[in-house]
Amino acid sequence: MTYQDINVKPIETESSFRMKAYKALKAAIMEMDIYSHPEEIRLEERQLSERLGVSRTPIREAMTLLEQEGFVRSVPRRGIFVVRKTKQEVIEMITVWAALESMAARLACERATEAEIRLLRENVRAFANRDPEDYVSEYSEANLAFHKLIIRMSGCQLIAETTENLFPHMRGVRKVTIGQDHRAQRSIVDHTKIVEAIEKRDPDLAERLVREHTMGLARHVAEHGNFLD
Repeated sequence: MTYQDINVKPIETESSFRMKAYKALKAAIMEMDIYSHPEEIRLEERQLSERLGVSRTPIREAMTLLEQEGFVRSVPRRGIFVVRKTKQEVIEMITVWAALESMAARLACERATEAEIRLLRENVRAFANRDPEDYVSEYSEANLAFHKLIIRMSGCQLIAETTENLFPHMRGVRKVTIGQDHRAQRSIVDHTKIVEAIEKRDPDLAERLVREHTMGLARHVAEHGNFLD
């Protein structure tokens, strides 16, 4: 029996800690309600180090990665803050999301499995006999799940990766606005039509409905997005 040398490198423990810290912090930021209050969210390095059980070095390295991706920003002598978009930036972001999700809906008509389409239908049916305005918090989560499912149903990894960086802001803005101006009720109607289009495997209709639905959010933010100023 013979053995052949394998060209391996030593495991970099600090690098491993950095990536674990990065993934943990990114996951936490993805779940934050960035726009539900006017105050900026400051991230405390020492506190994060204690909670994650690592030294401050991997925390700093993780913050560098997150800043490069646009999730946080470093302010000299003040600290690290979760990025909060301006009103104009949010409108532009929603416009980009509309383009990506509408293409995802088109692709979903071709690629989605029947099981995935049933999940989309069940998401809407959950509020068939309930007024979403009486369950705003619950419906807000269902609304976010609906849009994420369409992205996933596209089967396009690049769309999924691109929208991931936008999602914390879309999540925050949608959670604030879903309870305004009867948007929850209109959302249910729009979602129902979108599901029907995907069920019919009608890419032109599905793409148009998703784009119009999301651009409706952009118009609402333009008119009522004072919470972003």
